[in-house]
Amino acid sequence: MKKNFIPAAILIITITGFLNSCNQDIPTGISMQPYTFTKLDEDGGTWKPVLLTSGSEITVAAPDDITSATYQDELASMKSMMSNLTDDQKKAVEYWGTNSLIRWNEIASEMASKYNMPPTPNPDGSYPSPDPANPGKYPYFPFAHPQYTSRMYAYWGAASFDALISVWNQKYAYNRPAPFNADASIQTLLPENALPGYPSEDAAIAAVSEVILTAMFPLEKDYILQKSQELKNVRMWAGMNVASDIAAGDELGRAVAAKFVDRAKTDGMKNAQTPKPISDSIKNAAIANFGWYWKNLETPERPVGLTPLFSKVKTWYLPSVESVRPAPPPAPGSPEFLTATEELKGYMKDISKEEADIAYFWSDGPGTYTPPGHWNRFAKDYIIQDQLNPLRTARVFAYLNMAIEDAGISCWDAKYYYHYPRPSGADESITTIIGIPSFPSYTSGHSTFSGAGCAVLTYFFPDGSAQFNKWAEDASNSRVYARIHYRFDCEVGLATGITVGNFAVDAAKADGAD
Repeated sequence: MKKNFIPAAILIITITGFLNSCNQDIPTGISMQPYTFTKLDEDGGTWKPVLLTSGSEITVAAPDDITSATYQDELASMKSMMSNLTDDQKKAVEYWGTNSLIRWNEIASEMASKYNMPPTPNPDGSYPSPDPANPGKYPYFPFAHPQYTSRMYAYWGAASFDALISVWNQKYAYNRPAPFNADASIQTLLPENALPGYPSEDAAIAAVSEVILTAMFPLEKDYILQKSQELKNVRMWAGMNVASDIAAGDELGRAVAAKFVDRAKTDGMKNAQTPKPISDSIKNAAIANFGWYWKNLETPERPVGLTPLFSKVKTWYLPSVESVRPAPPPAPGSPEFLTATEELKGYMKDISKEEADIAYFWSDGPGTYTPPGHWNRFAKDYIIQDQLNPLRTARVFAYLNMAIEDAGISCWDAKYYYHYPRPSGADESITTIIGIPSFPSYTSGHSTFSGAGCAVLTYFFPDGSAQFNKWAEDASNSRVYARIHYRFDCEVGLATGITVGNFAVDAAKADGAD
């Protein structure tokens, strides 16, 4: 896929080095052949949205009848476009295929990978922070660490779901047929279906993706706009929608996206990265409560860990972080602690190739799409396997990513509440095979994210249950193999993630879709 991102002139050597060091976690385009939807979900407009009160909260004006001169002119214009397509336009139709949400998820993942770059220290040893008011000044905004990336996917997925519930509601309110069902002479370039054409689901998807992803990655505004416009054109080039279908879908998608942008402005993320006095107060509370604290092992030492107050960010379905906060970890020096320490030292002496491969595959460090991206990648494969329509696809992405963000919020509560030291911080003889994250040890973020991802995908794709559990276990074990987490960090994190994921599953069971 062509990446028309930040101009090369402003890329610095540090970022280039990180990109050159990326492993197989960097996403590549999925091979997706056009497919016919397994079902159309004609009742989708009655499903329960995430933020909207109902699928009929946002409406569009009634369309012109297919017998009107206006509509006939639109048909003629669309057919004229179709008769003069260039090779590049045909390739664009093939690229977007029948389910444009898959491609938008890829684009979001690519951006997460690109911006997952920790700021380097200044010459005086201090660390700069990205400034959302000035995103083009180094360090560039955002730093797409796992917490930021989970939030990005959640807003994009949830907004897409609400927008498509609204689209389905309006489709069946007006029931205007798609162009190829209104004019039998039209030979489409994509599989036909019986969905009403007005408003266009893909135009709504393009609008939501443009608004949400631009808010999350402001320096990519031009590229995102280009892809949004391309998708809307593709639906006319392929004979799937006329211009008024596109305009109505775009209008509806933007109205829904605006509600999610408003939520994002007040969800607490802007306060997640704290100044040093607040960070110190969190550490001092742990010392007073438990007698230990986590120390950052970066050189020079970063004065504040990564997003100490991510735990205060507004959740989607998790009632409260306190409701799932785990019991305290073993005290340093206790028998359980010593057993876990010896296990890590054992992996320093003897680690199998399979265990090392798992550690590297799940490393998800700088320049990758982070653990949330891994679970989105898995979801795409199963969405294509089951040939889901866009509404069903958005439902998967919405609940998956809201659960993953909630899991991250709960994990960061445990991390900074307990402020537990990393293995190599508690015992200098322990070395790691990947970098040490700049936040406390208990519980494991990989494990918690993956427990939630596993719970949600198992609900949507029960035939994949064994595979999802295997991936979750691998993700959790990978942190032990890499010696950056104790076994109890991972086991407790995985269990907590499953609990958090099931809150989203309960919401999905009640949304009217099943």
